[in-house]
Order: sequence, then structure tokens, then C-alpha cells
Amino acid sequence: METFESLVRAEFAPKNTFLNTASSGLLPARTVAALQQAALIRAEGRPLDPLFQDVEASRAAFARLAGVPVARIAAGASVSAHSGLVAASLPPGAEVLTAEDDFTSVVNPFHTRGDLKVRIVPLERLADSVRPGTALVAVSAAQSADGRIADLPALRAAARAHGARTYVDFSQAAGWLPVDAESYDYTVATTFKWLFGPHGAAFLAVPEDFGDLKPVLAGWVAGEVPWDSCYGPVTELAHSARRFDVSPALFTYTGTRRSLELLEELGVDAVRAHDLALADRFRTGLAALGREPLPAPGSPIVSVPGLGGRQPELSAAGIEVSNRAGNLRASFHLYNTAADVDRLLDALSS
Repeated sequence: METFESLVRAEFAPKNTFLNTASSGLLPARTVAALQQAALIRAEGRPLDPLFQDVEASRAAFARLAGVPVARIAAGASVSAHSGLVAASLPPGAEVLTAEDDFTSVVNPFHTRGDLKVRIVPLERLADSVRPGTALVAVSAAQSADGRIADLPALRAAARAHGARTYVDFSQAAGWLPVDAESYDYTVATTFKWLFGPHGAAFLAVPEDFGDLKPVLAGWVAGEVPWDSCYGPVTELAHSARRFDVSPALFTYTGTRRSLELLEELGVDAVRAHDLALADRFRTGLAALGREPLPAPGSPIVSVPGLGGRQPELSAAGIEVSNRAGNLRASFHLYNTAADVDRLLDALSS
């Protein structure tokens, strides 16, 4: 009988101490094999139908993860493109509320519009800062820089009280934190971090009525019958959120399908328990070294002030972490072990 441990060890075999999932996750063995097979399909000139089927299977898997019908999931390539889609739907002069130092892909498209009022507040004040006239609140569920988790229930309540829409990026959370896209107007996530997929896939969950989004990026794949929409204007957009699709990176979605299948087999709750236990072990070890990480309770991302400059030497020693604004950022995921945590602590103690 397969256990969490045996399944993970069968899929992942890192050659180093990889503690950098917040930058990009490791690929499972099944995903690597699927990518190789997809490349052969192209190399050998076989029909691409199986690769397009992988796009739809990936969409369905993310819908299950997000807890919404598959008809509400758009498939794209990046968070920034989905943010741009949401930004394009807002009327001139609309107020967008964002968190201070949130990830650029979430917030920058609202700034580049040039005719929106973007208001920036500290993360802990986000819910209290929603006011009459706020059109949209955009925030990451977990902050990239330090792992802090947004108070999403408070934000949801404040937004509803003032008639504001919500746009939540789960890129640093989907895979270890429940997504619950039903609770927000727009929910986005890229797949190459905690969902351990290849680069180049991102999903957007939208309301049943599409939430006033305009299909400004619509190409042939956004047609109700894509292969009948290859020439001239699309005469009938998809009746589902697929109207917001962009042409998919087929290899990427082939790999994404297998990565999401593995996550479903393991279960988000089990992954979360594993990840947080390792993060807590690291925090305890830091205390013994006289170091205090930035506060991010309940997060597998741990950021330690003043140690970011040690990233190059750690990498040279086979320990992969990130340097974020001078802070050492370690992120713990399902393929990590207590031995990985202890190796990093030992390196930091020297």
C-alpha cells in the first residue's frame, strides 16, 4: 500500500537540498515522462489531439482544486496576463486597493492602465482600508517575499460590505492551502511553484456571469468551437470561461495535468501538514541560533532578516534558497525532509 512518503519518494529525487519552491517547484517523475512523450509527438509528426486533451484535463483538475465548476476556469500562461484581463475590465477612474510590496504580476497591470486610482496599504490593514468607492481589492493569498498569509475572510467581508470585487492570487498558496475560489470574484494561480508544474500555465477562476470581464485577449481558442474560429473575427465566443483563454503552451499543460493528478492523490491537507511541520522545525532551529524570522504563522515560507547575502555560498554547498531584499527565504514542500531542514540550520550555524 502506497503511503504519502513512498509516493513522494517515487516521484522526486532531488540531487541537492532544494528549499526554493517559492521560486519554482520540482517536477515529478510522471510529469517529466509526460513532457518527453509530448516532445516525441511533435518530433514524430503525430496528431496533437492528446495534447489539447491535456489542457482540458488540467482545467478540470484545477477546477476541483479551486472548488468551482470547470466552466468557470480560464487557462492562460501567466498571472500578469490574467491581471491585465481584470485590469482591462475596470472603468476609468476606478479605485483598486492593493497590499504594500505585493508581487509585481498581481499589481503592476493596474498601474500600467494609467487611468485607475491604485491605493497601496500595508497587508495587515487591507481589509480595514476597503471603503465606499473601492472597485477592486487585489492581493496575494500568501506573500512571495515573506510568506505572510492575508486575512482573506476579513477581506471578503469588507469587500462585500462595500460592493467591491476581489482578485486573489494563490500562486504562493495553491497546493498547500485550500483555494476556495467560490469566495472571491476572481482567483488566479500559476502552476510552476507549489503545484510543481512546468512554467507557462496559469488558471483564472471567474464568476458564473464572468464578472464584467472583457475577452480582450480572445483568439481562436476562445471560440465556442475553436476549430471553426480560426479565420476572421470569432463569431461565437465560448459560453464558458474558456472565452478568456489564450492559445495554450501544449507541452506545459501536458506536464501540468500529471502534476495536478499527483496533488489530488496526495491531498492538499496532507501536503499542508507536511510542509508546515518542516517550516516549524526550521523556526525552532532558528531560535536556537538566536535568529528570528519575519512573522508568517501558518506558512511554509520562512524569511530570515540579514541572511540573504549567504545565498550564493549556500547554493555552492548544494542548498537552494532565495535572497529577497536581504532576507534569506526558505520554502518547504512535500519533497523536503527533516534532514533538509537540519542541513540548512547546520550551514547557517557555521
